[in-house]
Amino acid sequence: MGNVEREGIRIICQNKKARHDYEIVETYEAGIALKGTEVKSLRMGKANLKDSYARIKSGEVYLIGTHISPYPFANYNNHAPLRDRKLLLRKQEIRKLLGKTKERGLTLVPLRLYFRNGRVKVELALAKGKRLFDKRETLRRKTIEREAQRALMGAKRARRE
Repeated sequence: MGNVEREGIRIICQNKKARHDYEIVETYEAGIALKGTEVKSLRMGKANLKDSYARIKSGEVYLIGTHISPYPFANYNNHAPLRDRKLLLRKQEIRKLLGKTKERGLTLVPLRLYFRNGRVKVELALAKGKRLFDKRETLRRKTIEREAQRALMGAKRARRE
């Protein structure tokens, strides 16, 4: 955790289900175009990435389905919670993403929203959907690793005593 703070990163929210439902191929860091009330709401930690995704429209990448709660202290000019938000990537990266999503059937999924040195960033993943048996395999592998770790810890404790 100390390493994260040294880099100036403060995580707002994570999409835990994305790592379960998708196999992550590549990740990108993107800026995000926000309104002032959205940033204030994010500083309060009021965001949800569940069921959100990114799509390329007319040469620009948009984050769709991300819920950022309205800022409670704002007046009439508050933001819409589920509006599409533009992601800030280089043209070269956008072209690369466009090619990969078109040809290979990959999708763009946000993994987490965070502050890096005071700026809101999105960790965007190029991902391939898992099938049900893939999900079961991943779960089984994690369970086996966890049990092995417990056995190791038990053996270390027994040696100390």
